[in-house]
Amino acid sequence: MSAYGAIKTPTRACALPSTIWRFNPKRAGTTNYLTVHHLTLTDALAFPGLVPYLHAVFADELERGLTYPQEILPGEVYTQTMFEAYYFAGDVLVAVIGEDTVDAADGTQVDPGAERDTGIETARNGRSWETCIAGCYYVKPNYPGRSSHICNAGFLVPPAQRGNGVGAVLARSFLHYAPRLGYEASVFNLVYVNNVASVRLWEGLGFTKAGRIPRAGRLRTTDGTGEEFVDAWVFYRKFDDA
Repeated sequence: MSAYGAIKTPTRACALPSTIWRFNPKRAGTTNYLTVHHLTLTDALAFPGLVPYLHAVFADELERGLTYPQEILPGEVYTQTMFEAYYFAGDVLVAVIGEDTVDAADGTQVDPGAERDTGIETARNGRSWETCIAGCYYVKPNYPGRSSHICNAGFLVPPAQRGNGVGAVLARSFLHYAPRLGYEASVFNLVYVNNVASVRLWEGLGFTKAGRIPRAGRLRTTDGTGEEFVDAWVFYRKFDDA
């Protein structure tokens, strides 16, 4: 429930096509592309173990207390049902790491966002979700009704995939998918100022700082020994500005 009450999310007749995204991994020996797949909750639940894995990663991120405003209080359990209701309330895009490399010299199509007939199970190709999931993000209206053309998104990269350039690829794919989902612009309500990598990423992709909220988050300190209040940026971008 938001400050505006319940925000209705669009109902999709069908999923958008899967896409392929090439990138330059920061770690040696890793593949240089991933595929992104549009899923509903029903779709995701059809793949045993996928939603439980994403739920576990997201619950751990909330426990870290560094990036999302939700708080798991002592004695509370962030259940899979709670995760499904929040994360899958809108459209979800899940990225799967490629198994090899793509090389323009061999004629492989590597245009950013090129469509692929490959579904997520085919892209997985027998690997565990823990091994092959690069990350995911939701896209949903940031406001109801007359302002529902402006979306919000929430990104999640498993710890094992961080620091390899995956987040930047997910962000680029968001700029591809969000307009195709019918949105005209995006607002990120709380990008904490100490999340330097995210701030630089959104600035680099043409987002503008619409405002700074003082003491927006009571976050855990990075060493885990205490808490501190941190300001947050509000970022905005109109997709037509690409």
